[in-house]
Amino acid sequence: MSIVRVATYNIHKGVQGLGPARRLEIHNLAHAVEQFDADIVCLQEVRSHHRKFERYFTRWPELDQAGYLSPEGYESVYRTNAVTRHGEHGNALLSRWPVISVGHADVSDHRFEQRGLLHAQLLVEGVGVHVVVVHLGLIHASRERQVQRLGQFIAREVPPDAPLVVAGDFNDWSAQLLKPMAALDLHTFEGIRLPTYPSRLPLLHLDRIFARGLRPVSAHVPHGMAWRRMSDHLPLIADLELAA
Repeated sequence: MSIVRVATYNIHKGVQGLGPARRLEIHNLAHAVEQFDADIVCLQEVRSHHRKFERYFTRWPELDQAGYLSPEGYESVYRTNAVTRHGEHGNALLSRWPVISVGHADVSDHRFEQRGLLHAQLLVEGVGVHVVVVHLGLIHASRERQVQRLGQFIAREVPPDAPLVVAGDFNDWSAQLLKPMAALDLHTFEGIRLPTYPSRLPLLHLDRIFARGLRPVSAHVPHGMAWRRMSDHLPLIADLELAA
């Protein structure tokens, strides 16, 4: 048996605040990600580039955010969900284990929200583990349809006997997606309150880690002033047991 540590974190594009009060948090986020000591880090709202902020912030990293946040020895993969006036952003995955393949699917439900799935297959101690990073929509009906499309994607891209992790920002504040996710044989820490949003006073459990073929062991949400400043979400970190 092996323990695989998975973290999921919506980093709010590495910038906090509005107007003249906005501040660059990407450097602090890099230290935070390293502290997770996670085998797999699933990130949402990650910028590939942003021409306006690159000029505004003198310390904007030269690397894309996924590459910049990746600890030494990790592989990083990124796929765009949304193209905006000044740049683009999407989901990213950082892995301590070798990345075998990477895929992406557009699951946008309407023209006002661009959403996608990032899929990576990793080789974890000789076992092929599939990971899907998600960021679902703000409207419940959209989220239900996106879970249906997630199920279709998994059926098409992931072997039924392969270990699978689906993690990210589900925007599911009322926990209405637990049942349709369970219908896909994806289970999470259903009996534990792990609120991650808003970071200053976490009340809503928007960020989740689901697994199939791995047993959920434990999970926690870091708290403290530093975490509250870095993003509007708190990270969620879970240990999953993988059968040898």
